[in-house]
Amino acid sequence: MEQNDIQIKEFKQKFEKIEQEIGSVIIGQKTLIRNVLTAMIAGGNVLLEGLPGLGKTQLVKTIGKVLDLQFSRIQFTPDLMPADVTGTSIMAKDSEGNHVLQFQKGAIFTNLLLADEINRATPKTQSALLEAMQEKTVTAGVTTYTLPEPFFVLATQNPLEMEGTYALPEAQMDRFLFQLNVDFPNKEELYEIVTMTTGTAQKEPQKVCSGTELLELRKLAKEVPVAKPVAEYAMDLILHSHPEQPLAPEAVKKYVRYGASPRGAQAIITTARIYALLDERYHVAYKDIQSVAKPVLRHRIFLNFEGIAEGMTPDDIVEILLNEGENGKSE
Repeated sequence: MEQNDIQIKEFKQKFEKIEQEIGSVIIGQKTLIRNVLTAMIAGGNVLLEGLPGLGKTQLVKTIGKVLDLQFSRIQFTPDLMPADVTGTSIMAKDSEGNHVLQFQKGAIFTNLLLADEINRATPKTQSALLEAMQEKTVTAGVTTYTLPEPFFVLATQNPLEMEGTYALPEAQMDRFLFQLNVDFPNKEELYEIVTMTTGTAQKEPQKVCSGTELLELRKLAKEVPVAKPVAEYAMDLILHSHPEQPLAPEAVKKYVRYGASPRGAQAIITTARIYALLDERYHVAYKDIQSVAKPVLRHRIFLNFEGIAEGMTPDDIVEILLNEGENGKSE
């Protein structure tokens, strides 16, 4: 147990050191930074949603520098083609001078891929990410290429501009471990942002971790035990998000078209383990499940027409699930 205590302290220290370095460049957004790092240690992809100018792209670039990861950015536009993302076969000459087809790797062959304004590309191009986000591979013709490890997709989208955009399909939304909302800064944060970015001395993020160290943190997090009642609590959240389930809350039956998938259950348990370590515990508690429920479920719960018309949001549904009946557990 003493060894576990040492590992937990080292995990927390490393995590907080990464947080502090990112926070020295990205003002405010402490919860956002923590959740993005949690998702990355868990090995998942993140969808960042927020208004223009809130630093979504800057956040991803900063994370890439602090974690010393190879970084690529793709600006998604309506004319972007799948081959622009994954790569394409080109005609080349071999050592004997014969013409052969050679696969030219695309921007996706990196550690950290920023898919900027992902909902501006057509569904055909969006789907080019599906295999990479789930299997960490890219298939071209009959050949499958393995992506570098670790590999993450951090995508951004603007919730206001809907003209000329293509909503992400449910299958793609489900491949994002977290959907995180980027909040507008308060007055003090806004002042600090303006002061920092308009002056002469702008902070450059320093490397404090490597991809290999990130994988070691992930390995430790996977070993955190989850008691059966706590795991069953997480499973109930998923099951009760489906309107056809007998024990689903009335609001779910009334407002929800389709609930969360098994990937949602996997995401809750995986990320709750990291929250437990950050609280210096070697077991997952009910409050860890509650802490990650909204980022995990908000993009996996789809409202019906009545829910949308009455102004409900997926976060409202998650709140109801957390508070309803047996789900109202606390430590």
